[in-house]
Amino acid sequence: MNDAERKMQFLYALRSKGVTDKRVLTAMEKIDRGPFVRGVFAERAYEDMPLPIACGQTISQPSVVGVMTQALNVSPRDKVLEVGTGSGYQAAILSQLARRVYTVDRHRRLVREAQQIFNELDLTNITAFSADGSFGLPDQAPFDRILVTAAAEDAPGPLLSQLREGGIMVLPVGQSDTVQSLIKVTRTENGFEYDELRDVRFVPLLEGLSDE
Repeated sequence: MNDAERKMQFLYALRSKGVTDKRVLTAMEKIDRGPFVRGVFAERAYEDMPLPIACGQTISQPSVVGVMTQALNVSPRDKVLEVGTGSGYQAAILSQLARRVYTVDRHRRLVREAQQIFNELDLTNITAFSADGSFGLPDQAPFDRILVTAAAEDAPGPLLSQLREGGIMVLPVGQSDTVQSLIKVTRTENGFEYDELRDVRFVPLLEGLSDE
């Protein structure tokens, strides 16, 4: 299979799983998943499946990345916070849609390696931090959009407080050893509205910085 056929198959898989937003599809066509998957799993980078990365984490399957990004409904002027940098793939997708992306991860190694890829791809509107993402980034708040790529039992209070009125947060919630729900939280003038999107499985959202 050549690169063109592989890309067509990749985009077909996204559409078949409900990713229909043209801006999201264009972003995912432009950002090659290959550089974000290393080692023995590199040859499986274009399959619609989650894959292991360093520090015991995973890179989400592309269709889940697409569904979450689509639900976030990012506008070109938006400032976005991503909690859980991981491989950096999701932040790279968001960088094609938003004005500015801030991404945080508790694993210093993951932030370092993701930043290297951002530099190689000349993605200059991403700022990556090693930090406890459960507390968000108060110094940069409020955010128009927040995306969390690790599961909490409930939407973390500090993240809800950093969401601008009219803003959207998408995150998985639920116990780490059971099926979790992907939810969309919209901040209104009267509080928060919650919509359940689909069942998912993510690594748990942990507090504190890692030694790695």
